[in-house]
Amino acid sequence: MSGVQTVTVAQGEGDQRLDRWLRRRFPHVAQGRIEKMCRKGELRVDGGRVKANTRLDEGQEVRIPPLPEPGSVVAPTETHISEADAKMIRAAVIYRDEHIIALNKPPGLPVQGGSGQTRHVDGLAHALRFDAEEKPRLVHRLDKDTSGVLIMARSRAVAKSLTAAFRHRDTRKIYWAAVAGVPVPRMGTIRFGLVKAPGHGAGGEGEKMLCLHPGAVSKTPDAKAATTDYAVIEALGTRTAWMALVPVTGRTHQLRAHMAELGHPIVGDGKYGGSGQENLGDGWGAQLGGEFSRKLHLHARSLTLAHPVSGAMLHLTAPLPDHMARTWELLQWRPSEAPADPFEDM
Repeated sequence: MSGVQTVTVAQGEGDQRLDRWLRRRFPHVAQGRIEKMCRKGELRVDGGRVKANTRLDEGQEVRIPPLPEPGSVVAPTETHISEADAKMIRAAVIYRDEHIIALNKPPGLPVQGGSGQTRHVDGLAHALRFDAEEKPRLVHRLDKDTSGVLIMARSRAVAKSLTAAFRHRDTRKIYWAAVAGVPVPRMGTIRFGLVKAPGHGAGGEGEKMLCLHPGAVSKTPDAKAATTDYAVIEALGTRTAWMALVPVTGRTHQLRAHMAELGHPIVGDGKYGGSGQENLGDGWGAQLGGEFSRKLHLHARSLTLAHPVSGAMLHLTAPLPDHMARTWELLQWRPSEAPADPFEDM
């Protein structure tokens, strides 16, 4: 076990997440341990408490508590990925060139490790090296149960460029969802602010986002403005609708919280929509019943962005996961007939 050390963020190391910076210096330290050190206040930047996703600047001082010695903890490497997992993650690739890789992330697979998560995209990324010397890097995230387009960078320089593009909203993400009921009007914008409600347990289990009136955001500690564009692509009477959702801002659980607050939770969303099927006057339950899957029906359908090296526009599209494809088939909704961007004339 090493002692406490203070490390200065060197030139060229700025504008990156704390956890990624630390993992490059100490690759044997697991992501879950980094997050725990942040929660306990053991890992600090310029003397202040931080989160794993805190972005570093050159010249900042990072206090690092005692760490296990290399070899005492097994870091995830390609040799520890099962053949089945390697085959699965490689089959998820929908686009690849020498600079980026795009996946159709399966539902149920976390993007990054955390409390109790040992199998995730970041850990399996060693199987996506192909001809590169290092594994591809995460530049954005999807919820564990959300499927769809997830792009990764194959070098640090490309990761920096893509991270900036997402931060400055120079990308366009369109999600597909099935929701309970049919929103009226059928196209609009949701502007409820969001604030995190604490969960139960030492690890914060059960955390969820609460919606606030836009006027209350500035008066509520830690609240953030959030904006979602929505459009109904097709509906089945008044029972359910196929939605296109665009997160103008990128807050945690934004689409799920916004649709539930509208009274039309995403099908299968037990956290925000409950498990019922009835409309009791204050919004629908999040299940359709019968043969319909109880899994979350939220899918990152497309991502449009400028290529970080060539500058050419990329339009990446991911097919629906199996459980959503079955729902679409039952409802006779045809993905091939949907507009690529229902908001073009908005």
